[in-house]
Amino acid sequence: MSIKIKDVTFEFVDGLIITAFEDGENNSSELDNIIKSTTFKGKEGEIFYITELNEKVKYKIFVGLGKKELLNGEVLRNAMAKAAKKAKELKIEKIGVEFFETNKICVGGRIKGITEGMRLALYSFDKYKEQKSTYSPEIYISGVPTQKIEKARERLEEVNNLVDGVIRARDLINEPANTIYPESLAHEAIKIGAECGFEVQVFDEKECKDLEMKAFLSVGMGSSKSPRLIVMRYMGDDDSSEVLGFVGKGLTYDSGGYSLKPSNSMVGMNGDMGGAAVVIGTMAAIAKNKLKKNVVAVVAACENLVSGVAYKPGDIIGSMAGKTIEVLNTDAEGRLTLIDAITYIIEKEGATKVIDLATLTGAAIVALGNYTTALMSNDEDFYDEFMRAADVTDEIFWRMPTFKHYRKQILGEKADLKNVDPNGAGTIVAGMFLKEFVQDKPWIHLDIAGTSDTKSPISEYIVKGGTGTPVRTLYYLAKGPCGCHKK
Repeated sequence: MSIKIKDVTFEFVDGLIITAFEDGENNSSELDNIIKSTTFKGKEGEIFYITELNEKVKYKIFVGLGKKELLNGEVLRNAMAKAAKKAKELKIEKIGVEFFETNKICVGGRIKGITEGMRLALYSFDKYKEQKSTYSPEIYISGVPTQKIEKARERLEEVNNLVDGVIRARDLINEPANTIYPESLAHEAIKIGAECGFEVQVFDEKECKDLEMKAFLSVGMGSSKSPRLIVMRYMGDDDSSEVLGFVGKGLTYDSGGYSLKPSNSMVGMNGDMGGAAVVIGTMAAIAKNKLKKNVVAVVAACENLVSGVAYKPGDIIGSMAGKTIEVLNTDAEGRLTLIDAITYIIEKEGATKVIDLATLTGAAIVALGNYTTALMSNDEDFYDEFMRAADVTDEIFWRMPTFKHYRKQILGEKADLKNVDPNGAGTIVAGMFLKEFVQDKPWIHLDIAGTSDTKSPISEYIVKGGTGTPVRTLYYLAKGPCGCHKK
């Protein structure tokens, strides 16, 4: 699939996508006639097409944007996603997208919405199927104002690189555990780093022991596939000592260990490395677009399995930070891997702000479902900065409390801490456990259990399976304030 900014004629394409507003403002006479004579009224999410206009253009697809004053990036993204799927259904190979006028979204924002909506909607993971999707249209955005074309093309290149990062994350999440395990995940990171321009260093089990990563290594003891610590570095700002740190949970398979999951809950646990996939995809986008930012990402990759040497409920284990932990449930393993990765990124890589991402708790899904990511933070300024980035992408986050009385639920009887508590607030308790290890650094915790991998589509462009959420928000956090903001 390719997307270009190019004015095209009817002779050049075999299908056109045209947006329409419900209130009719700025619509053409052709659109006005269609709205008057058909059931299509330009309402948000409506789609309508006509065929056999002439020998050159087989189809015109009209997609509704709703009321002009209510237009935003998410409306545009979903509309273009819907139009792209209709074009695929109609087998349109060369698509012209008619650029439209609005004062609600800047030119760059419109390019972003069109590109993200169409490319992400047409994503599929079918590499293991005998019959694969071969649909790969040429898409031309036509009618961009002449004085804006150069900037629009720069924006298109940036957004394409960002969407590539989302797709890399989706692909990694969707891979089965017999192809993505700690060593192969490390190889994927090395390959992507070489392609996109970031450094990758991989620590094997012995090197992790030398770092005294006792919590992380305890989780991986039951697997024949040895753990890997994957460190990715992109230093884009020589003038700054600030380092943004991403820590992604890297459980390439999670059986629950001796606190064994039910069999139906084990299906899909190859996706328990969604946090790792997201930080790898984000690093790819940041490096490819050469952002002026220093970013380090760390993944503690392992499998949580049952064996004669696996860790057990009741064990007391150490950590890189020196704190001891009572393991009351081996299926609360992600937080044990994350704490050593957090300690490492602060003490060894000099991270000045830290975000961890993890498919951490089923409680997050119970509370917020598949569209909203649970968030915790210890710093108001960092939280505000993050939410400004989220406003650009329309990815949704909900802040959970860090009230001090929740800390009582993680204090151990025989050790400093315990890894679970039976008294509810599962998502918050997991976050409070991680908070013990962030030292004095501004920190955000994202529980992506519900939003990383879904059993059914949750929007026109967020398809079933790995979603790549929240690669886009992390990217705009690293990029900094956008001149168009949400536009």
